Amino acid sequence: MTIFTEEQAKAILDKVIALSEADECTATLNGSIAGNIRFALNNVSTSGIVNDAELSVQVAFGRRVGTATVNEFDDAALERVVRRAEDLARLAPENPEFMPAIGKQEYKPSPTFSESTAAITPEFRAQVAADSIGPCRADDLIAAGFLNDRQNFVAFANSNGNFGYQTGTNFNYTCTVRTEDGRGSGWVGRSLKDASDFDADRDVRVAMRKASESAEAKALEPGKYTVILEPAAVAGLVSFMMRFFDARTADEGRSFLSKKGGGNKLGEQVYDPRVNISADPWDPDAAVLPWDEEGLPREKMAIIENGKVAALDYSRFWAKEQGKRAVGRPGNLLMAGGDKSTAELIAGTDRGILVTRTWYIRMVDPQTVLLTGLTRDGTFYIENGELKYPVKNFRFNESPVIMLNNIDELGRPVRVAGDESDFVMMLPAMRLRDFTFTSLSDAV
Repeated sequence: MTIFTEEQAKAILDKVIALSEADECTATLNGSIAGNIRFALNNVSTSGIVNDAELSVQVAFGRRVGTATVNEFDDAALERVVRRAEDLARLAPENPEFMPAIGKQEYKPSPTFSESTAAITPEFRAQVAADSIGPCRADDLIAAGFLNDRQNFVAFANSNGNFGYQTGTNFNYTCTVRTEDGRGSGWVGRSLKDASDFDADRDVRVAMRKASESAEAKALEPGKYTVILEPAAVAGLVSFMMRFFDARTADEGRSFLSKKGGGNKLGEQVYDPRVNISADPWDPDAAVLPWDEEGLPREKMAIIENGKVAALDYSRFWAKEQGKRAVGRPGNLLMAGGDKSTAELIAGTDRGILVTRTWYIRMVDPQTVLLTGLTRDGTFYIENGELKYPVKNFRFNESPVIMLNNIDELGRPVRVAGDESDFVMMLPAMRLRDFTFTSLSDAV
């Protein structure tokens, strides 16, 4: 049993805090039940369930910090892990940026738990695989995909009286479909709160259609094009950019948000006025824990408002240095959009290129957030509001900062999984002007 109740978790954490002889102690207890099924070449390859729980103990003597972990929870194990953390702290050098454990906080619970996702069974996962493979096999296509689901809890306490506990669930599905000759490829991905909203038989047909229709790809000259990026394609670029919203990086001149002569661009117009990005741990479609990794309460907040930088991430240390109020770092990313689907954006496009998703994104220049990467799994030429023919994939060199200044129209936001399993985004498809493709790629 790796999902502890609040009472069970608090009992363990209270014991740990009481055992510590350090100046301060913080203990964090995590547990999860994670299921998965993987399929390839139209056959299930692996499946399983992983149960896990872990206790992490961090102590400090002055500015000397030590951390130890354990996955046993009897009294003797708790004693050992506390003493190990204390021994390490005594050996550690002083941390000049040490911040003491936070005081007691109030956390407003967020709706991170779904009964239907927590109730997933091996039979459910097997049916997802069957519903993904069956239609592909019938149409002489080849499916490869992965479903992972998880229910978990997190609890923490410190010697200053702070305590938090919450449960959550997670559901992510991806499927790549290819033609038998390997010349056509399509992809679909779904990140959901409730497993009851998922229909593999319906969603896999999106990837099937793209695979079949992308087999006879034509080469287009690289250059600047009007593009429609589907939400999964947007995610790779926008999430990369948001890593640079760290206030310290900007203040120290290491970011595109650094201001010449010192300081940062907080409050300045950096994007098209239609760009609005916020965070809200209580958003019903993209809820996250109401605290960040330091235990600071998260808040509903604007990050980019009408194209202006409205907030930067301040660590507790950097907030103290700069005389700012430390706020919990966002756990989700919510971008406003319009009400049109991707299909409706296509219908309103005279000429352009549809990009299903972006892949293998790497940094070129952190001062401008110039990124390079590839399109894949369905890239199509649009003419007079229709997909006319598939095109070979491109390598792009583009900055999301420039991209978000070249907006033609935004679509309806949908839920997309971030780089980390607990990070959730709501992003729209978008039609953009002058997106830069630099070369062709023969990969599908």
